[in-house]
Amino acid sequence: MKIAIVTGASSGMGRKMVFRLADRYGGFQEIWVVGRRKERLDTLDGKVPVKLRKFPLDLTKKEDLEILAAALAEKKPEVRFLVNAAGFGITGPVGSFPEEEAASMVRLNCEGLTAVTELVLPYISDNSRILQFASAAAFMPQPGFAVYAATKAYVLSYSRALGEELRRRRIFVTAVCPGPVDTEFFGKALNGKPMDPFKRLFMARTKYVVDRAFSDCLKGKPVSVPGLSMKAFYLLCRICPHSLLMKFLTWK
Repeated sequence: MKIAIVTGASSGMGRKMVFRLADRYGGFQEIWVVGRRKERLDTLDGKVPVKLRKFPLDLTKKEDLEILAAALAEKKPEVRFLVNAAGFGITGPVGSFPEEEAASMVRLNCEGLTAVTELVLPYISDNSRILQFASAAAFMPQPGFAVYAATKAYVLSYSRALGEELRRRRIFVTAVCPGPVDTEFFGKALNGKPMDPFKRLFMARTKYVVDRAFSDCLKGKPVSVPGLSMKAFYLLCRICPHSLLMKFLTWK
């Protein structure tokens, strides 16, 4: 049974990836959709031309990860696409929000992504794809977004190393690093505060980011950076000292 697995499928870029995979990449007998909110997963019913198997799971909980592991062991599917899109962020100086929320970011963005990847890896066939949603925040430390940026730096580093390890099997791993995207993400991240007008200038549409990520992963690119402005930022972060860039970010 050939399948795709998408985490974070209840909203945002994960949800868009479900539609993209179902519409443009044939051969799946099922798409396994993973998300915390069952009612959101249920809204996918009848909207894609592929059978969906729903997993309302919290990927920070060991017992929920065991449910996914058991389903894989029972069905022994051939996984052709794994998309790790689950994650969240909170803005604000370190210590300005509850420590449990900071720890939860690390558990979901880093531990959850790693756990799902390594659970699924034995079932991924040669010449398949793994898409890991990181962020342009991964390119440098981000004052005011410190924990989130650090988690995404982990995703970028882990994904690039994993891609090199799997290269001989032609399993291509792509880390997706967009800037701000028009999803629900910033509603939670900003906690009711207005978005910085400077960041709003670089807001990308979800469909554009997902289409670019899909195209780049099919080409076997290790990193997908959607948009010219984020590509310029990526280059800037590679050639300029991060200490200088951080001073610019915190300048008032």
